[in-house]
Amino acid sequence: MKIMDKIILALLGTILLALVGVAGDFFINLAGEGKKFIDWKWFTLGLIIYASTAFGWFFLMKHIKLSTLGAFYAVSTVLFLTIVSVFYFKESVNTKEVFGIGLAIISLILLGKFA
Repeated sequence: MKIMDKIILALLGTILLALVGVAGDFFINLAGEGKKFIDWKWFTLGLIIYASTAFGWFFLMKHIKLSTLGAFYAVSTVLFLTIVSVFYFKESVNTKEVFGIGLAIISLILLGKFA
């Protein structure tokens, strides 16, 4: 497998880990939404999902620089969390946030091109 193919697979794996992490965020958020202080079943599920991402990080770090991986993961997470917050939790996004998200997308493109 070519080096570029490994990098592309690692970046795709990073996006997948971001999705898994957002799923953990989703359940952690659900854990705090009810009348109870904490809903332990959702909190525990979110915790397990977060822990599972550590295995993915281990394998991804073998193929891509940590700085690139971290930036790609952070931007992917912001994008996916925004989608969940707007469409599931019905939160609004203002103009400045949309501008920031646009810049995040541009940074993903640049990271993918030069990683």
